[in-house]
Amino acid sequence: MTTSPASSGSDLRERISANLQVVRQRIASTGRDVDSVRVVAVTKTFSPEMVRAAIEVGLRDFGENYVDELCAKRDMAPEGVWHFLGALQSNKIARAARCADVLSGVSRERELTKLASLASTSMLDVQVDFTQRADRNGAPPSRVPELVSRARELNLKVRGLMVVAPPDADLARAAFRQTVELADELGLVERSMGMSEDLEMACELGTTEVRVGRALFGPRTYAGGLA
Repeated sequence: MTTSPASSGSDLRERISANLQVVRQRIASTGRDVDSVRVVAVTKTFSPEMVRAAIEVGLRDFGENYVDELCAKRDMAPEGVWHFLGALQSNKIARAARCADVLSGVSRERELTKLASLASTSMLDVQVDFTQRADRNGAPPSRVPELVSRARELNLKVRGLMVVAPPDADLARAAFRQTVELADELGLVERSMGMSEDLEMACELGTTEVRVGRALFGPRTYAGGLA
């Protein structure tokens, strides 16, 4: 039997709604009030149809890692709140600032200077990196206070801190704790910590939002297979 577009959309909504309930149950299992933790649906590589279905089941915050995808999906679903989660490349920073409500990958002073020159109104998260790996985006913890101070001097809107935890559980726990401590010291309300694999740990340690893709939409499909 051929599936009609209507039933296909209904199936999508039902699947995403069921997965969202599981995510909320996982948050609640940590003792947190579910409404105290924002769920950012990471739609990287997922179709616009999935974004629309997610909006229909009540999701409002969406995250993208690539500027082209961000702007295309933003145009198709302008009612969402869009978070740019990737590194800010100098040749795409203006487009990212136009399309994103929240820029969550800020990690260098030159990015702040460029955003100020654009009179950007996007909210900013400074990304903290605890790995010391050259291939990871983010500022070391020691640089974060200086970046937040500089952003405030430039009248940019600093919302909070964002971290991608190291894969080791003990290191991840330490990174989450330090991120919360830094946010408290700097008077920042938002701590974007936790993804599909480690959201319980992040909730236990004080995150205000979790960034989840596969937990909502299923495995991502790339040209080379599933991831």
